[in-house]
Amino acid sequence: MAGASSTPSLHGFWLDRVAQPGDERVMQDAPAFADIGHIIQLSVAPVFLLVAVGSMLNVMTARLGRVVDRARKLEEEVSSERSPGDRAMRIDELRALDRRMSYSNAAINFCVISALLVALVVVLLFVSGLAGFDASVAVAALFVLAMVGIIGGLCMFLFEIGISMRTVRVRAEVLKNK
Repeated sequence: MAGASSTPSLHGFWLDRVAQPGDERVMQDAPAFADIGHIIQLSVAPVFLLVAVGSMLNVMTARLGRVVDRARKLEEEVSSERSPGDRAMRIDELRALDRRMSYSNAAINFCVISALLVALVVVLLFVSGLAGFDASVAVAALFVLAMVGIIGGLCMFLFEIGISMRTVRVRAEVLKNK
């Protein structure tokens, strides 16, 4: 071919490495486009889990923000409160809010760690697929740890909701007696 470049095009580079029907060569240099598509498919499933964890984090941080706002308001009221009974009630609520903040913070930490582990699963799936090494044990271990993180986050969130419901019930009883 006159005028043909001695450097193969990128398209030719990939086609040279794709096994043709009846060709017994083993691809070792680089994955084919079909392989990359399959790798992306495998990597997308955990991304949906990341979206779910992100949504949970959104709810948890919103709840934490409301608890912090309520605690700040109560701190101002406690410092200006003159009645010992009202002051004691506000201090009890502050203690409950402090526990809620601790559980919310723990839930958020668990979920963030879980999200990081899922992100590592995606990276490991993609890199192992491109590099051609078996990372199934590492992927499985990271995925199990990510699930443990989600379980921990949901348990802490459940404890925070429990405290919230108990303090709301106490306040409702106080309102009924008046």
